[in-house]
Amino acid sequence: MARVADDFRRSGGTVRVLRLFSRLNIGGPSRHVLILTAGLRQRGYDTHLVIGRESSSEGSFSSLAREMDVEWRLLATLGREVRWISDFRSLLALMRMIRRFQPDILHTHTAKAGALGRVAAYLTGVPVVVHTYHGHVLNGYFGAIRTAFYRNIERALAPLTTCLLAVSESVRQDLLGLGVGAADRIRVMPLGLELTPLSGELPRGVLRRLSEAPADAPLVGVVGRLVPIKDLPTFLEAARRVRQEVPRARFVVVGDGVERAALEDRCRRLGMDRAVRFLGWMSDMRDVYGDLDLVVNSSLSEGTPVALIEALAAGRPVVATRVGGTPDLLENGRFGRLVAPVDPEALARAVVETLRAPDEARARAESGRAHVLGRHGANRLIDDMDALYRELLAERQKQGRAA
Repeated sequence: MARVADDFRRSGGTVRVLRLFSRLNIGGPSRHVLILTAGLRQRGYDTHLVIGRESSSEGSFSSLAREMDVEWRLLATLGREVRWISDFRSLLALMRMIRRFQPDILHTHTAKAGALGRVAAYLTGVPVVVHTYHGHVLNGYFGAIRTAFYRNIERALAPLTTCLLAVSESVRQDLLGLGVGAADRIRVMPLGLELTPLSGELPRGVLRRLSEAPADAPLVGVVGRLVPIKDLPTFLEAARRVRQEVPRARFVVVGDGVERAALEDRCRRLGMDRAVRFLGWMSDMRDVYGDLDLVVNSSLSEGTPVALIEALAAGRPVVATRVGGTPDLLENGRFGRLVAPVDPEALARAVVETLRAPDEARARAESGRAHVLGRHGANRLIDDMDALYRELLAERQKQGRAA
């Protein structure tokens, strides 16, 4: 069984990869990171994972890491927010780790890990540095001054990075438009997830029992973190409008986060507390998608929404806001309905029309299933990352010989 590693254990004669990730909270980036860590180890890499702490409201994928036999080293001072003293301590600790492990590749994920990791790599001379943008916070998350601060940091870090990876073409275009990195240095590498368990026959009844939804009631769900960027208030207002057209419809929110209490209160004020159930995190997503008739994403911004990938892998119809990498994933509406963000009327209309045309919705979802199984599977991710690492190392060796 995996455990928190006390120290690095070197394997001679193999490529050494140090992977740095801000926190192992429940979500798509964490799954992506764990799949890479486990899968590349099976390909012969000497790969180690360093993570910071997640908050209690985010949930933790530490149990999933143990199931996948992934060890991690905890860097307790590494957090999400900018805290100068803790961040300086994290930087020093990372430099010590790098000098001890001597990685051939440092690969960072998410903003804080990317900033500290890339500075540490520059100061210690790591040969190859890779950073993955699972989305970004460079537009729309914060006020103007804070946003400009983060943009300038990313612009300064880009030249220190051998290769920048974006999880979708939309994210890549955003970065280029914001002046982060050169076009020849930013590549698209889609998320990779273990989708096989969702692609077969799924259990029925668990989610309906937990949500007390009748067997014949349309069941509409949101899956994800309950944080402002996911804009659950728009979903709740849309749900109220859907009920006016489809009175038997029921709704579930699978996930947790800092906004849960406020959302539950809002639900009561809308008079929707009997029609909407907040279920928290669920361990087996097969139980979730097995009962849902429709999956909704109401986000204000996305890299690539994992819940929609999973829903399509399970053959479930989807309705989502036209933001970030979502149009890329749904091929501009080919695999699911797209609506403008912060528009509960449009969202409700798309949900009602989808529920009233189930054959058409299933056809879109089945097309999407084939697409995501090919493009977003775990094996594809590991193959692509293996090839990229070898390419970047070969280029570095060529540069070294030329020098």
